[in-house]
Amino acid sequence: MPDGLINALYIVPILAVLILVHEFGHFFAARWVGAKVEEFGIGIPPRLKGWERNGVIWSLNWIPFGGFVRVKGEDGKDVEPDSMNSKSALQRAFFLAAGSIMNLLLAILLMVLVVGFQGVSSSSIYIGEVAPDSPAAQAGWLPGDRIIEVAGVPVTSSSQVGASAKNFGGKPMSVKLERDGQIVDSTVTPRANPPADQGPTGVKVSEDVISRVSVAGAADGSAAAKSGLQAGDRIVAIAGEPADTQFVVYTGLVNKQGSSVPLTIERAGAEQTITLDVPVIAVDGDPYAETGLELKVEPIFEKVPLLQVIPRGLSDVWAQITQMIAGLRDLLTGKASLGQIAGPIGMGQITSEVIDASPLPLWVTLAQLATLLSLNLAILNLLPLPALDGGRLFFILIEVLRGGKRIPPEREGVVHLAGMILLIGVMFVVAFLDIGRILGGQSFLP
Repeated sequence: MPDGLINALYIVPILAVLILVHEFGHFFAARWVGAKVEEFGIGIPPRLKGWERNGVIWSLNWIPFGGFVRVKGEDGKDVEPDSMNSKSALQRAFFLAAGSIMNLLLAILLMVLVVGFQGVSSSSIYIGEVAPDSPAAQAGWLPGDRIIEVAGVPVTSSSQVGASAKNFGGKPMSVKLERDGQIVDSTVTPRANPPADQGPTGVKVSEDVISRVSVAGAADGSAAAKSGLQAGDRIVAIAGEPADTQFVVYTGLVNKQGSSVPLTIERAGAEQTITLDVPVIAVDGDPYAETGLELKVEPIFEKVPLLQVIPRGLSDVWAQITQMIAGLRDLLTGKASLGQIAGPIGMGQITSEVIDASPLPLWVTLAQLATLLSLNLAILNLLPLPALDGGRLFFILIEVLRGGKRIPPEREGVVHLAGMILLIGVMFVVAFLDIGRILGGQSFLP
């Protein structure tokens, strides 16, 4: 089985856990407020198989998207004491919000575990490509430049660069770069309405984790072997540039193709400089394969003091939430492409690509991905759309604003039914788009 497919299948248990956690939030909330749970379902009906235990039907359903908890009185017709319909607006709101609350708590737990057990890593942000005649080209930016500061604020993530560029649309923005060990001060004016295939500044940004980069092997007869590189050599610098990320080594080879590049390596505790003859690299070619060089990349983690683990985990989760809200805003206002929307199939592709590209340990990559998806599930379910928890919460808000006068249940039910039909239709459309993206060889990653 291809590695890419194996990696994509990791999304199955991840989504299963996220859905179970979400639905158990509703389940326990219903029990907490004294409402009878009639069914706990994974997937959307029609039902495939069901089992009854302690008065609850536990079911698997044919449409493998999401899940649900069906409680007594949700349709508004049953007003018995153990029905949800008999509960106060606050109790019903708690029941609806409980799923997202559980996903938020799960995200916090996962992030705290990563911070506590693995520590934290830092990244460098680089310019990967510069579009001709773009604001970045006019400002003199070059591929391989490291972005140090944007608008006077130190840069810690690629998303920070994109957000700043959007905020400065049509206005000058100061950017500090590092090039060949020298600081370059520049000013760029991001476009408020950039071309569809470019961002505000016209660059593709690459984020790479600070790592220890060493030689894993050199193919016999290759340029790497002829230069004297050996497995275990640590690459300290390439062309005088500190090789603290794989990106530096990659761009160093690309920029020196067809010529020689000096490599500073550490072997047996001592540094020495050797010369690597880099052949001309084919278009879309792999500079490592062309030189016969195999790298080993080990991210460097900094341990976090015990008392700072939870605050750091909370801080990281909050940063992701703010980025998601900003991304959702851009999607709704048309600033972001709808092509970035993904269903379960697209999530499998994302999972495969992230695992393949990430130098982090597998469990850390999966935990970070699960954190991201759990927060997405929490936020999206609270949107005020029919059939979603947020849509039902919206009706409770209307009820409160009307002084406790509820909208007739049959009318609300029609709205949610229409929303469910529309939602299922959108899911199928997204699934077809996901399949088309895979068959077309398109990637989610820049």
